[in-house]
Amino acid sequence: MKEISIATIGIADGDEILFSDYVDNGPMWTAQGAREKRRSLSFSRAFRAPPTVFVTLSMWDMDHARNARVDLTTENVTETGFDVVFRTWGDTRIARARVRWMAVGALSGEDDWDIA
Repeated sequence: MKEISIATIGIADGDEILFSDYVDNGPMWTAQGAREKRRSLSFSRAFRAPPTVFVTLSMWDMDHARNARVDLTTENVTETGFDVVFRTWGDTRIARARVRWMAVGALSGEDDWDIA
């Protein structure tokens, strides 16, 4: 559990298209086996420490004749941004995907002291 003991809490959010592989016959639509799409996203303002980041699919367009296999996660969370990682495998065909994300964490305020 994270404990935030300062008065300034930041919430950043966004909605990002990760890929549209049906447009150019990309690997999520045409390939088989293990595949991964990764996208680095930045916060508009740095957090005081790495925030907690939530990510979910807000849209996906899949081939109805195949199994739906998706692993969606975040990696490399820092004070300034994070990576969204979308994985699939087998014969799954995904035309496009969009994610919605939210980061919650402490922000530095003008009244904070940094004693070195």
